Amino acid sequence: MRSIAVIGLGTFGRTLALELTERGAQVIAIDNNKEQIEAVKDLVTYAVTLNSMDRSALEGVAIKDVDLAVVCIGDDVEANLLTTLLLKKMGIKKIWARAINDLQREILRTMDIDEIVSIEEQMGKTIARGLISSSISKYIPLSEGHSIAEIKIPEKYVGKTLLQLNPRKNNNVNIVGIKRYFPDITEEGERTFREEFNDVPSPTEKLQEGDILLVAGSDSNIEKFAKD
Repeated sequence: MRSIAVIGLGTFGRTLALELTERGAQVIAIDNNKEQIEAVKDLVTYAVTLNSMDRSALEGVAIKDVDLAVVCIGDDVEANLLTTLLLKKMGIKKIWARAINDLQREILRTMDIDEIVSIEEQMGKTIARGLISSSISKYIPLSEGHSIAEIKIPEKYVGKTLLQLNPRKNNNVNIVGIKRYFPDITEEGERTFREEFNDVPSPTEKLQEGDILLVAGSDSNIEKFAKD
């Protein structure tokens, strides 16, 4: 079980801490705002109010023992950078830090941390791609210029098998999953839809109207595939 420290419990940090806990991680949630800690203390492994720029305070919660520390502090750039620098000096195994502007990103790069998270930039790119192509509902960046995307199946592909479609050869992309929705009824008798996801689709799997395809490849090839 991985142990992860989440420092800064704004919207991003709080969501991250709760999701990590839900997925089985041991989470130490840290913030200097007592109200933020009170809101999550019963939902994570351990929550503590402290100044993340205070080395002795961090040592007091055994932060050196975590597998990963994520600095989620947003608006206070100085606190973000000083906390990250302190974690680096303390020899934390792995450090991720949030950056909200180019200068902060450049400074974090000089610290040689493991990952720089640019939420605003990534969300802007994701939304822009969705606006450009009505067929693409979600992008997950993998590396520069490459992503996994959820694509509403183009009409011309309905009824074809993956073998007939041969997306790797014809479009230079891979279909790595298929999401489908089936009509269902809740215990209260309300009509709804049940989602099923096939993460190992067979080459002979026939694509159906309404399918959502999980497609991996370069951004340009994904967009071309979605338009074809």
